[in-house]
Amino acid sequence: GISHELMDTVERLTKEHYRKCMEQRFKEMVASKGLDVVQSEIKDLDWESTFFLRYLPVSNMSEIPDLDDDYRKVMKEFAAELEKLAEHLLDLLCENLGLEKGYIKSVFYGSKGPNFGTKVSSYPPCPKPDLIKGLRAHTDAGGIILLFQDDKVSGLQLLKDDQWIDVPPMRHSIVINLGDQLE
Repeated sequence: GISHELMDTVERLTKEHYRKCMEQRFKEMVASKGLDVVQSEIKDLDWESTFFLRYLPVSNMSEIPDLDDDYRKVMKEFAAELEKLAEHLLDLLCENLGLEKGYIKSVFYGSKGPNFGTKVSSYPPCPKPDLIKGLRAHTDAGGIILLFQDDKVSGLQLLKDDQWIDVPPMRHSIVINLGDQLE
């Protein structure tokens, strides 16, 4: 139910923000750590450039430097759509588990409300992809994770029956992942 136009705008503005505000900082970090000349595999490094937008219980959007007003507005609109989708999915899970509608949401609500935010990640080209992998193998700890995946760069994998399975990138799609707490 999220419009393709909104998804395209989020993708475009995110890539513009990375190029304008984060790319040079990432290159400087790589150079300062000597990562462009590593000779042996590095296993304890995530090759990503990220920032976090928190919406609930208290927003941090006004505190994030370098975000222009258009990007803030679009991310707020996108977050509202993702929140509706997450709540709908949680209600479907309740229905399928024979639970009262809203039960899972209330369990995750806590005393200050739910934690809800966006991790915005960029994965720049790596000079040594055979020695530095993307992200370390991990599962997600939270309740429900909605991933707006790049449609050109693969790399996402899901753990099923102790095997990592590739998730092919699909345009205008949201990957739904149940986190460890919900599972």
